Amino acid sequence: MADAPTIDIARLPHPAPVPGATRQQAIADPGFGKLFTDHMLTIEWSEDRGWHDAQLGPRQPIPLDPAASVLHYAQEIFEGLKAYRLADGSMALFRPDRNAARFNDSARRLAMPELPETAFVEACRALALADKDWFPPVDGGSLYLRPFMFATEAFLGVRPAKQYKFVVIASPAGNYFKSGAPAVSIWVAADHTRAAPGGTGAAKCGGNYAASLVPQADAIARGHDQVVFLDAAERRWIEELGGMNLFFVFADGTVITPPLTGTILPGITRDSLLLLAEEEGLTVREERYSLDQWRDDAESGRLIETFACGTAAVVTPVGRVAGLDGEFTIGSGGPGQTTQRLRERLVAIQRGAAPDLHGWVMRLD
Repeated sequence: MADAPTIDIARLPHPAPVPGATRQQAIADPGFGKLFTDHMLTIEWSEDRGWHDAQLGPRQPIPLDPAASVLHYAQEIFEGLKAYRLADGSMALFRPDRNAARFNDSARRLAMPELPETAFVEACRALALADKDWFPPVDGGSLYLRPFMFATEAFLGVRPAKQYKFVVIASPAGNYFKSGAPAVSIWVAADHTRAAPGGTGAAKCGGNYAASLVPQADAIARGHDQVVFLDAAERRWIEELGGMNLFFVFADGTVITPPLTGTILPGITRDSLLLLAEEEGLTVREERYSLDQWRDDAESGRLIETFACGTAAVVTPVGRVAGLDGEFTIGSGGPGQTTQRLRERLVAIQRGAAPDLHGWVMRLD
């Protein structure tokens, strides 16, 4: 993709960045989401001034009035994307324009101001470059970027706020899953749903994830890695995991993923894999797929692979599915050939090891 136009960002000096030796020790085993870089980027919005005061400065606590609207009415949205190290040592973002567009889709659903897409992309670029020394030297490592926006106006009336803050922070990241298993195990949520038609399922807002925490904790307590949600109306159709989209691979070369009907997050990894799967000669369909079909097709051998995908976990094989009415294994219970092939193709593009035929990669330096 083309380089993003710049925005006017004030650079504030950092009085005490993490010493180099301390930083290197920390990023040697960063895990996921526990370690943060030196800087953050902020932009303010108000009804009378619009977007203003873009600043790149030290990462620090954010002062917030106890009556801030976000604390009472949950006007908050976020995104997740990664900065990758390319084969030549430079860094790049993968399809940040799609994150910017989805961010604004979420903003509209939650009655929040839209941020110009060029400003979103440049904010991510500026922070990634400022903290490029935090890139972890581990296999599959990346610099995970978390842009988010929330309502800051101190007001207790039920209406859209008139003041907001946009922030980007960064976290050195290793592998998302720590189980070490070749494929993850999934628990089917029986008593909880993630989203309902007409709700906020297609928006990337914190409330959707908060609603997933109880069933996710139940899945982990039962020895599984993730929870899968069924539709809210019939409790029959597969929707998505707590934070990832699902794909189903069949022996006849067909690949199915649940359609975007307003209750599923439109994943950027999902969108990329749809195109890559077609380029692999697979027959790709977006259609509803039920839990009963999943079980029957796995047991008959018609279904040979299932994988989850998302920015954090990339492409992750699903080996076992369990619920209150029993469990079943998919294929051999480990990674399948199609899953591995699609993951390798995607990662190669993201890291500059394969031609970027679709203009998905934006170099940072």
